[in-house]
Amino acid sequence: MSGLSYTIYNTVYAVAWALHEVFLRKNEKNSMGDEEYLVFNSWQAPRGVCSESCLPGLRKIAREGQVICCYDCSPCPEGEISSHMDSDQCKKCPEDEYPNKQRDHCLSKVVTFLTVKEPLGMTLASMAISFSLLTALVLGVFVKFQDTTIVKANNRTLSYALLISLIFCFLCSLLFIGQPTTATCLLQQTIFAVVFTVAVSSILAKTIIVVVAFKGIRPGSRIRMFIHPRMSIYVVLICSGFQMIFCGIWLGTYPPFPEADTHSEYGHIILRCNEGSVFAFYFILGYMGFLALGSFTVAFLARNLPDTFNEAKFITFSMLVFCSVWASFLPTYQSSKGKAMVAVEIFSILASSAGLLGCIFIPKCYVILLKPDRNTQRQIKKK
Repeated sequence: MSGLSYTIYNTVYAVAWALHEVFLRKNEKNSMGDEEYLVFNSWQAPRGVCSESCLPGLRKIAREGQVICCYDCSPCPEGEISSHMDSDQCKKCPEDEYPNKQRDHCLSKVVTFLTVKEPLGMTLASMAISFSLLTALVLGVFVKFQDTTIVKANNRTLSYALLISLIFCFLCSLLFIGQPTTATCLLQQTIFAVVFTVAVSSILAKTIIVVVAFKGIRPGSRIRMFIHPRMSIYVVLICSGFQMIFCGIWLGTYPPFPEADTHSEYGHIILRCNEGSVFAFYFILGYMGFLALGSFTVAFLARNLPDTFNEAKFITFSMLVFCSVWASFLPTYQSSKGKAMVAVEIFSILASSAGLLGCIFIPKCYVILLKPDRNTQRQIKKK
């Protein structure tokens, strides 16, 4: 029976019962000699039903095997409301609203994103700026003491390239804080991918030079051609160039874009950047992981070479930290939602960059600033 038929049924039933009452009372009045008019009040009409009315937030469910006027009241399903008495159906709230606890009306969702005004965003932004300033300070130390033995021994050009790329690595995390826009969504992943690739490829070039320097010292060895300073620059340019090509294809096909996530958190609309192509996002991460794994492998094999000019041990440990951070990032990123997802990526950027800075450059700064007697050609020859 449809809703209209049900309404007609109740109406006819009520009218019939009311007429019966009118005629019955008229007969009673006539028998007493009283010819007054009988006024019928609507509240006197019986409901003709076997159930109580369903309040807002509930819906009617017919009882099997009984007449249509017998029903039970059931709460509205998750995400739906009923705002009237005796509702037959519940309705869904709009995308930008959600049901209240009573499920009898909709409330507006709170728009949220990671901002610098909240404690988490402020902490991450402060860390990013602090680490970038520390990296700039280390770069200043290397430039000031560029003619010392320890700076020249570890390829000044690659050290400068690595430090500058680390500064941008720390600063690019700031792009993830604040309300997402089309510009920030395009820049977030691409700048992050390129500057991190420059950093990792610089470390790879450093590692190759360490190995070649010790394996190619025999006169006439063909490996000696790789010791040329330009060779290290070529390694960085080629590795970074591939990543830039990948990012260009990504931006030209399925670029990242801002979106409003209305389902991840109840009662909230999360503004975030959609990667566009999940495959492209994980591909650039995988490419960086491939370079880092190559650096780690070569450095690990060269860790027992003579220590005078050998920074392979520092590179090995730095790559171990880098790979550990990003290996733990993937499952954590997948299981996070909303602002937590953005915070996980920012923390991974900061932690891996800080690992590279601390493992490779802090020991050198310690020698340059606090142990200058060990930073001489005579001391190295003696060693």
